Amino acid sequence: MYSPMKTGTFLLCCAGLVLSAANASARHGSPQKAEKAENSDTAVEARSWFQKGQAAMRAGDLQSAEAAFRRVLALDPKAAAAFVNLGVIAMRQKRWDEALKNLGAAQKLAPQMSGIRLNIGLVEYRRENYGAAIKPFQSVLRDDPSSVQARYLLGLCLTFTEKYTEATQTLEPLWSVMSGDVLYLYVLGIAANLSGNQALDQKAMAQLVEVGGNSPELHLILGKAHMQRQEYEEAIAELQKALAAKPDLLYAHFNLGMTYAKQGEFDKSEAEFRKDIALEPDLADNYEQLAGLYSRMQKDEEAEAACRKALELNPRSATAWYVLAMVKDREKKYAEALKAIDAATKLAPANHNVVALRAQILLHLGKTAEAKVEFEKAKALVAGSDQKDRETLDEKMVPSPELKRTE
Repeated sequence: MYSPMKTGTFLLCCAGLVLSAANASARHGSPQKAEKAENSDTAVEARSWFQKGQAAMRAGDLQSAEAAFRRVLALDPKAAAAFVNLGVIAMRQKRWDEALKNLGAAQKLAPQMSGIRLNIGLVEYRRENYGAAIKPFQSVLRDDPSSVQARYLLGLCLTFTEKYTEATQTLEPLWSVMSGDVLYLYVLGIAANLSGNQALDQKAMAQLVEVGGNSPELHLILGKAHMQRQEYEEAIAELQKALAAKPDLLYAHFNLGMTYAKQGEFDKSEAEFRKDIALEPDLADNYEQLAGLYSRMQKDEEAEAACRKALELNPRSATAWYVLAMVKDREKKYAEALKAIDAATKLAPANHNVVALRAQILLHLGKTAEAKVEFEKAKALVAGSDQKDRETLDEKMVPSPELKRTE
C-alpha cells in the first residue's frame, strides 16, 4: 500500500546530517588543542575505523559496522557520530532499548543537533510508544518549524494518543505540501472529526475523493472513514470494492474484519483477519483483534493463544494484556489475571475499562481496600468525560496499522 512517508529512508538521511555536524564538534577545547588532537595517531585511527564503519553500513554489513563504531568509541569516548550510527544500526535491527541508549549518549554530547532528537522520536514511534515520541518531535519542530517529517509524525502521535485538537492544529499546516496524499487526508479528517472541526473534516474528505481517483487505496481509506463514522454497510461496500480491484491489498481484510466484528458477524470477521494474517503474518493488530473477538465469543483458549501471539509480536500491546487478564479472570486464575492487568495498566493507565477490570480482579483476590480505590478511579475517569465520550469511549479512532507502517 502507498505510504506517505518512508520514515525508514528519512531515518538514514537524518543520521547523515548528524554525522557530519557531530563529527566536526566531537572535540572540545581551544582550536589549537583541537587541531593537535585531530593530528594525533589516536584521532587518525579513530577516523579510519569510522570510515570503515560507514562503508560497512552502506554495504549492509551491520555486524562489521557495529564493531567498527565500537572501536571508534574505544579510541574516542566522546565521538557523538559513532553513538548515532550505533543507534541507527540498533533501529534497523529493532533493538529499541539499545537504540535509545546510544542515541541518548549522542544527545548528551551534541544536544544542539535536532536530528538526534528526531531519531529518538522515531524509535519511540516505531515501538508504538507514541506518548514518549511527542516531546522529541515537538523539540525538532521548535528548532525547524518547516520540517514536514517532524510535523507529520507529531500529528500522528497526537492522533494516536487521542489529542485530537492538537493533532488537527499540527497537521493542518501541512495541507500545502501533503494534500495530495490519501493517508494524510484520512488522518487529518479523523482528527478534525473527533475534535469537532466538521468543516475541515469535510474539506479533507472531499479532497481525498478528488485525489484518490478510483484506486483500491482510495476505497480502503473511504471504507475506514465510513467505519469510523459507524456507517458499516457503506464501509463494507467500499472495502469490498478495494479487494475486488486488488485482492492482496494490505490492511483491506483487516479493516473488513473489524467492520464485520462491529456488526456482530463474528465468523466473517474471523475469516477476514485470517486472510490478512496470510498476507501480513507479523502484524500484531490482527492477533489483537482476534483475541478480542474470541473473548466475546467465550472461546477463551483461542483468545489466550491470540493474546500470546500478539504479545510476541508487540509486548506493548495494552489490548492483548487486557484481553488476557479478562480470560484469566474468567478462569479464576486471579494471580495470572493480576499480572496481565498490571501490564495493561502500565500501558493504558487512563483507560477506565482497564482500571475497572483491575478493581474486579483485586476484589476476587480479597484485596477489598485496593479494589475500592480502583473502582473509584474508574468512576472518576468516566465522570471526567462528557456524554459523547462516554458513548464512544475506547472507540474514538479505529485501529489504523496502515498509518503506523514506517517501511
